[in-house]
Amino acid sequence: MKWNIANIEIDNQVVIAPMAGIGNISFRKICKKMGAGLIYAEMVSDKALIYENEKTFKMLNVEQDEAPISMQVFGGEIETIVQAAQVIDKHSNADIIDINLGCPVPKVTKSDAGAKLLLEPNKIYDIVSRVVDTVTKPVTVKMRTGWDSQSIYALEIAQKCEQAGAKAIAIHGRTRKQMYEGKADWNIIKEVKSVIKSVPVIGNGDIKTPLDAKKMLEETKVDAIMIGRAVLGNPWLIKQINHYLDHKELLPNPTPKEKIFQALEHLESLLYVKGEKLAVLEMRSHIPWYIKGLYEATSIKRKIHTLKSYAEIKTVLLEYLDVLEV
Repeated sequence: MKWNIANIEIDNQVVIAPMAGIGNISFRKICKKMGAGLIYAEMVSDKALIYENEKTFKMLNVEQDEAPISMQVFGGEIETIVQAAQVIDKHSNADIIDINLGCPVPKVTKSDAGAKLLLEPNKIYDIVSRVVDTVTKPVTVKMRTGWDSQSIYALEIAQKCEQAGAKAIAIHGRTRKQMYEGKADWNIIKEVKSVIKSVPVIGNGDIKTPLDAKKMLEETKVDAIMIGRAVLGNPWLIKQINHYLDHKELLPNPTPKEKIFQALEHLESLLYVKGEKLAVLEMRSHIPWYIKGLYEATSIKRKIHTLKSYAEIKTVLLEYLDVLEV
């Protein structure tokens, strides 16, 4: 089902969450190939952009075949977030600028950014309205339900974001205190959707299967669903969800061969983007996700963790595939 964020048309209801250290161009292209309707790039620091940090500036690179894509910025000060949004507006081909109101990690919240902003609804209004007034791209927000169970301001904040001109609101059904533990509260997501009338609401949290995706859409009435950790090592979930929503039919899970070859494709893409050293380091995290649940996966993970070259990893994975296919 097609839907829109401002003038940006999105082909289906599957959205990929921003994931720090993961959502680079190689990962995004795999998600796009699997049929993601909208992808959020990994978040970028407002101050790093303002001070023209080379590594951060490279993160703004978006290729045409990734569209539509959202570039997310985080920061704790109104002026620096506004300036950084202007940098993204001018220097990135991303279609949408997203403001991070949900990152729970201490490194971010200690600088009054991410989920820490949830304690200041009026400041959020000022940030969103100022950014909306100074950029040409549509502005959206991604938030959590609150700081903790005693500080649930989701309805107030969502309404303030809508009033300030945000063109979509993504809400993760956990508080900052929960981090990624416990159960996501879909009831709060449902309440947010019920009060937001003029822009789409995207629901996030505990979507691990096509059935979960359908259930969230039906129970909360959100316009789209967002998946994050569930797609790590399993980008096929994107295709499975889309197919199930369209045809009420479950596609089979990928074969071991498909998993191994997708991991190798991912590695090869990272080689081109980041060079061998960084690509190998990054794939040491991704390969365990790809082979999770397969025969002797634990011993292969240990072996992969010691390897330092593309050739070594390729050899180990192909030999492992031979064992799996016996």
